[in-house]
Amino acid sequence: MEERLLYSQEKLLKAANGFVFLIGNTLLIIACIIGFIYSVALLDKGYQPGVLLLIICGLYAFIIGPILYCGLKIIKPNEALVLTLFGKYYGTLKKEGFFFVNPFVSAINPTKRFAGETAASTGSSGKALSLHLSSANKKQDTASGKRISLKDLTLNNEKQKVNDKQGNPVEIGVVVIWRVVNTVKAVFNVDNYMDFLSIQADSALRNIVRLYPYDVPDDNDNDGEMSLRGSSLEVALKLQNELQEKVSVAGLEVVEAKITHLAYAPEIAAAMLQRQQAGAIVDARKLIVEGAVSMVQMALNQLSEQNIVQLDDERRAAMVSNLLVVLCGNKDAQPIVNSGSIY
Repeated sequence: MEERLLYSQEKLLKAANGFVFLIGNTLLIIACIIGFIYSVALLDKGYQPGVLLLIICGLYAFIIGPILYCGLKIIKPNEALVLTLFGKYYGTLKKEGFFFVNPFVSAINPTKRFAGETAASTGSSGKALSLHLSSANKKQDTASGKRISLKDLTLNNEKQKVNDKQGNPVEIGVVVIWRVVNTVKAVFNVDNYMDFLSIQADSALRNIVRLYPYDVPDDNDNDGEMSLRGSSLEVALKLQNELQEKVSVAGLEVVEAKITHLAYAPEIAAAMLQRQQAGAIVDARKLIVEGAVSMVQMALNQLSEQNIVQLDDERRAAMVSNLLVVLCGNKDAQPIVNSGSIY
């Protein structure tokens, strides 16, 4: 099987100054028009050498000169123009300014699709076509014409429903900051580098999410295990590294990846909320019991040290029970006053 040809190196063009060419070509066209008129006058007088001058001036003034104007290109800051000549890669213009290049070159930007091209490829109904065009326009390059933007761009895909490490469905959304660093790879190695980045971002996100649980309990048994909620920065960095490996073939650089949305899926959100509430209640009760036990122990020690009352084991157990009920109860205790002897 023949291996696919991958482009890697950019060829930066050293184009001529566009202003110099514009002025020179305009003056030359004017001169050829004057020469054309003069040659016609010579032919009227019967001078045959005027035929050659007529042909040369006419060709340049009305055909060659106007065609050369097609080679004028304007490049704005942080924009690039990838040019091909008869199907072969010709070079890339990256420096901002006004330039003159071969007038027969054509610019290529796969993110700029026209309605006619899309209609021919889809062959669907008008409604489906309009939806497709609307979706395509949202992902179009922000540069003007066929130029490729070299600015930092933002990819904000829709939220996805993915199963975490424990199999719980979670909804997660990320935003990716990226830019084009190699225009040749972006244009010739993939069909549409924006769609390619979007698909690879979804794939990388799914691969990363399934490696981590949504959350881990706050105890000493997890050994510092990372989670989607508690280690969002580490997860985002790993997502950025994996996505960068996938999109390097398209000449893209992932500047940053951030998690913008993270929540349990609606079908289990209520159950997970109850579990979190139960965990919070257990932690609160544990703290209350620890405090109550220390308070009971302090009360018994002070009663014994100050010889306020001597209690046997049975009475001591009853007192501990009563104090724990008072300190750990959800509602205020209703005391019962015993006016008789405790024995």
